[in-house]
Amino acid sequence: MAELLNKQELHNLAMNIVGKDLEEQGFEFLGVNSQLKRNPQFVALKNKKLHFVIVRAVGYPENANTYDEGFMSEMKLHADKFNARTFYAGVGLGSAEDYGKPVEKGDAYTVIYNGLQEIE
Repeated sequence: MAELLNKQELHNLAMNIVGKDLEEQGFEFLGVNSQLKRNPQFVALKNKKLHFVIVRAVGYPENANTYDEGFMSEMKLHADKFNARTFYAGVGLGSAEDYGKPVEKGDAYTVIYNGLQEIE
């Protein structure tokens, strides 16, 4: 039986996807934290403005665009202390053959990533 990616490996994959997107948008990384349960994952500058980005890897049937509002409110309060903007980046990951199945090591995968969602 094939080995599945664990939570940290899925998180790292999501971090790479979001990190590449941030680079393409011209963000400058000040801090990157890829450990699970350490937030924010990215502290970045763009146009001289500080941004906190929370990254989450989710699998089917979870919706990549849905976040924990209470937790994100806490993150926004934290970011506000630094005059930073707060963003959620949800990344849906599933098997390329069947999105409803988890990602196996060494296999192709499907990504559902709709970009950054600002937390107002």
